[in-house]
Amino acid sequence: MIIFPAVDIRQGKCVRLKQGRADQETVYGDDPAAMGLRWQEAGASWLHVVDLDGAFRRVPSNLESIRRLRRVVTIPIQLGGGIRTLETIAAYFDLGIDRLILGTAALKDPELVRQACQLYPGRIAIGLDARDGLVAVEGWTEVSSRPALDLAQELAPLQPAAFIYTDITRDGVKTGVNLEATRALAQQVQIPVIASGGVSSLEDLRALKPLASAGVIGVIIGRALYDGSIDLAEAIRLAQEA
Repeated sequence: MIIFPAVDIRQGKCVRLKQGRADQETVYGDDPAAMGLRWQEAGASWLHVVDLDGAFRRVPSNLESIRRLRRVVTIPIQLGGGIRTLETIAAYFDLGIDRLILGTAALKDPELVRQACQLYPGRIAIGLDARDGLVAVEGWTEVSSRPALDLAQELAPLQPAAFIYTDITRDGVKTGVNLEATRALAQQVQIPVIASGGVSSLEDLRALKPLASAGVIGVIIGRALYDGSIDLAEAIRLAQEA
């Protein structure tokens, strides 16, 4: 199982939001590139990066920070936030980003997702951000009437690299991953699933590990790494244990 440290960028700084709320921000550093390098040196094999301003504004908004991060770290980066066009997708891949995450587009522009998966096989992930099981979009400011599982089943034939499932109510509050919803998604689609939202301790990781047999290949950890509740090197060792 892969541990993805989260690097969320807002106004050029490394931050964490509580349940995605812009008014519930904690700043953890002025240099996202330095933070990415910190996680790489602690053993991370991937980084999960989000342009939060891009998610809210619907257009990439932290290009310089992302460019510098890509120059500094050598491990793969998956990136989401504000990606709405093929031109943006091509520009990010030209920048050296390894995998892009389409979230809002998955619900509002499935044709973009289809084209992106066709043009860049194995490099497009789909973000399924859910509140009470329903897909939320536009930086989590809008909740649709579409169940996340239904949307995943519709998009699975496009063969995305992964579905990234986030329970918004647990994000940033360290109450543990929504194991039931994550398991249900992994069992219903033949696409790798990355869990997100709520990891607070190594016990949460131990609880998540049995889901690997169902197709859960990784987990994104944010606040628990930043406040020291989880040591990244320990988390990686646990995730790699048989």
